[in-house]
Amino acid sequence: MAEFTPTVPARVLPSVTVRDLPDPPRSTWRIIGPGLVGAGVGLASGEFILWPYIASQVGLIFVWGAAIGIITQWFLNMEIERYTLATGETALTGFSRMWKHWGLVFVVMTLCSNLWPGWVTTSATMVTYLTGSGAGSVRWIAIGMLVVIALGLTLAPVIYTALERVIFVKIILVATLILVAVLFAINADSWVQLGKGLTVGAGFPVPPLEFSVLMGAIAYAGAGGGQNLCQSNWIRDKGFGMGQYVPRLVSPVTGQEEAAASTGFQFAPTKENLARWRQWWRFANIEQAWTFAMVSFVTIAFMSMLAYSTVFGREGLANSIQFLQVEGQVLQEVVGPWFGVLFWVIGALALFASAMGIVDYTSRLASDTIKTVYLRDKPVSVNRVYFYTVWAMALIGIAVLLAGFDQPLILLVFSACFAAVMMFVYSILLIILNRRSLPEPIKVRSYRLGALIWSVAFFGTLTVLVVIQQAQKLFG
Repeated sequence: MAEFTPTVPARVLPSVTVRDLPDPPRSTWRIIGPGLVGAGVGLASGEFILWPYIASQVGLIFVWGAAIGIITQWFLNMEIERYTLATGETALTGFSRMWKHWGLVFVVMTLCSNLWPGWVTTSATMVTYLTGSGAGSVRWIAIGMLVVIALGLTLAPVIYTALERVIFVKIILVATLILVAVLFAINADSWVQLGKGLTVGAGFPVPPLEFSVLMGAIAYAGAGGGQNLCQSNWIRDKGFGMGQYVPRLVSPVTGQEEAAASTGFQFAPTKENLARWRQWWRFANIEQAWTFAMVSFVTIAFMSMLAYSTVFGREGLANSIQFLQVEGQVLQEVVGPWFGVLFWVIGALALFASAMGIVDYTSRLASDTIKTVYLRDKPVSVNRVYFYTVWAMALIGIAVLLAGFDQPLILLVFSACFAAVMMFVYSILLIILNRRSLPEPIKVRSYRLGALIWSVAFFGTLTVLVVIQQAQKLFG
């Protein structure tokens, strides 16, 4: 074969290095994890509050919406992974090769969505249900959690490994909750309703739920917004494909830093490399399907069934953290005091793990883009940029909590809009990136290209609906 010329554009960033694709591991069990991390971080207020709340209002006739949302995100995640498997670069670096500031745009939107510490106060609020302490203690519990999260993420020798272990424990706890719920709380009728909710003719819920709430539930079932983009970073740290050539993110305090290339790699499409690619691609697809997609859907389905079995039809339920307090109290009445306590304990720990994951993926996206695009020739390492970003998020969150501010309406509005806009835009960019920047044999095509076009249409529609609705709330 003639000498291979890289197809990855080098107008903004330096050219990639040509290297052979590493052999897939003989034991695939050792590299299962990124999909579980994605599912575990994504199992937050949506799975614990929004979807159960929908079930409490309209039953289980909308479960098909979760399936559509998760399948859409599975295709999105795989196209994000495609570029990283083939180059060792993150999707954000690939976008930055097309226009220098694309990565920064997504980082800023992710930061704006996650900078306010609402993601940790939900876990802290669950703790107060257990302790019986008042709402005033939420602030101090949340501050303690922020410190623990920052210490955990910046002192772990290999950061991904620490996060993966936390998420694995979370998933085991949630699985335990589901098993106990099946044995003691989920009734027979909910199984019948679940079957109906998965059929094509299940129908679309009517009021009292807003159309935008239902559309948002579909869009963000599983993950959403910037979290999907971090799938690149997680599979790279796990050593998928060309990511094996990139050093893992480590603590600059306790880890062993390695010199890292500012850009990635690319393999020539030889017969040997393409054979390895097919094995990597098959494994990556299966790993995402059985971890991210399956874990996300099973959790949504069972948490919705639990809500349906206990609080369906109950008046005055709120689509907020207070929903979990009511559900726990009903479980104490129906099953026993012990089950309500178990529900709150696992809920608090699960939401804490999600908060840790949110800080991690936000900081990963920021540090990768800042170092690769803007500090490429500077002596500071990506590990140190990550360290500073994690502590900046924690300290800003602590300052906000100490100041006693409530989350302003404008920030709620922006947060609702950012995730939809991000997914709409990066669905378009993934089509361009994986069509133009990769060799012909591994480009996105066929039904996967169709799935990306569907994603553009779906998130584009959602963007318009959300922006209109939030503008009406903001300006009356």
